[in-house]
Amino acid sequence: MPHAPVHLGTVLAAETGGTETVDPSGPIPQLIIAALLGIVVIIALITWLKVHPFIALVIGALGVGIGAGLAPDKAVTSFGNGFGATMTSVGILVGLGSMFGKMLVDSGAADRVVDTLVRRSSKAMLPWTMALIGALIGLPMFFEVGLVLLIPIIVLVAKRSGVPIMKIAVPALVGLSTMHAFVPPHPGPLVAISTVGADLGTTLAFGIVLAIPVIVLAGPVFARFAARWVDIPVPDMFGSRGSATGGDDPAHAGREARRGPATQDTASLPNGKSDFTRVISEPRSPSFAVALVGILLPVVLMLAQAIREATMPDAAGSWVSLLDFLGSPMIAIGIAAVYAMVFFAIGGGMDRSAVSKSLESALPPVAGVLLIVGAGGGFKQVLIDTGIGGVIADAVKESGISVLLVAWLVSALVRVATGSATVATVTAAGIMAPIAADLSSPMTSLLVLAIGAGSVFLSHVNDAGFWLVKGYLNTTVGQTFKTWTVLECLISVLGLLGVLLAGVFIR
Repeated sequence: MPHAPVHLGTVLAAETGGTETVDPSGPIPQLIIAALLGIVVIIALITWLKVHPFIALVIGALGVGIGAGLAPDKAVTSFGNGFGATMTSVGILVGLGSMFGKMLVDSGAADRVVDTLVRRSSKAMLPWTMALIGALIGLPMFFEVGLVLLIPIIVLVAKRSGVPIMKIAVPALVGLSTMHAFVPPHPGPLVAISTVGADLGTTLAFGIVLAIPVIVLAGPVFARFAARWVDIPVPDMFGSRGSATGGDDPAHAGREARRGPATQDTASLPNGKSDFTRVISEPRSPSFAVALVGILLPVVLMLAQAIREATMPDAAGSWVSLLDFLGSPMIAIGIAAVYAMVFFAIGGGMDRSAVSKSLESALPPVAGVLLIVGAGGGFKQVLIDTGIGGVIADAVKESGISVLLVAWLVSALVRVATGSATVATVTAAGIMAPIAADLSSPMTSLLVLAIGAGSVFLSHVNDAGFWLVKGYLNTTVGQTFKTWTVLECLISVLGLLGVLLAGVFIR
């Protein structure tokens, strides 16, 4: 049930133990000007001066605090408190998730899932299979890692099947991007959940339900049109997976280390005919069942805990305590990481040294992401402690505009301006956090999904993903706009429509 309204000039600051009222640090016009200038400074630093988003968020947040009337030392303290609180709730999850994703790649478990699904698909089903592969790969992995891993798969499947590459690439990319926007444990959804105080299990359940129709419509359905608009040959980038060009494949080094004795393999295409027989030295990898269990394990644990809370909120007993423990995000993802260290390693033939090296190499790439996420939490706390959050909350409520639509618009504007989905998410979540105090738990989860939908809107030339897709698929800028940019807009708009529709029935 919604809480009492937040009155102008007062904001509810979320704390571990409850809430407290915060008086504005200055007059309302001063607060509004400080907030607007701070956001403009963040965007200008990132887009014009090419400053790292972490530095931009720190400068912008401190500038907002001081400009809104906080003493400089109090602005620094406020930012530090928000940074620490966010890292406490998100940092551990991102670290464990990154380790799991690295083991998934290095052990060959990701290869096994992809190869199994592709070989069992008919030619007509390939776009749908690729959408499923993109979603499964996207569930535990960061977007950039998943994209680099998917590209050789897309190229190889398109070459062997004869299906237009856009019918293969678009569904896979949609599956990957949709999970990145809507489903934790990705850093964007995680920081939004932490910032606005949403329930992770509920958000996970809503995110998966929303992702299914979005992937279907923006993936295999849109791929039919994309293949007509952009009819290009398959890029000659990867002769085979793990070939000499394996430097572009994040799994190449691990695959070579696991390569076993040569065997004869008859490779068959989706049309049911064997097209060639090859003698290969196939790398060891975990079984399909072992790989799939590992990917779905944290999702099942967190969903089970969320379903128990929704259907039996008053239940008690040792089984409830156990389920709540196993379904807590840190424990669920931690169990998945340990599972990967044991079962992925055994199946992939990795010794203790290889496992240690894989886990160690998983952390440096996420350092920048963690700093951005933490800085976003600091920015959110500054908005709350200055009272700017209360002003925003009252303005949104008095306008009569849907809170979900406002969240999407803020996230989309920052995304278009900066090109970063993560920056868009952390910034929008910080701005919308005070409003969330007046929402029910299910509506707060929908707020997170609205922010996630906006964070992928209109990818264009200031987005690194735009250039990655263009370079790997060898498309022109115009062709990339017709495919990648359109599919990102479809994910965003369809996600918004789904959230707004759910908001009609959920209060």
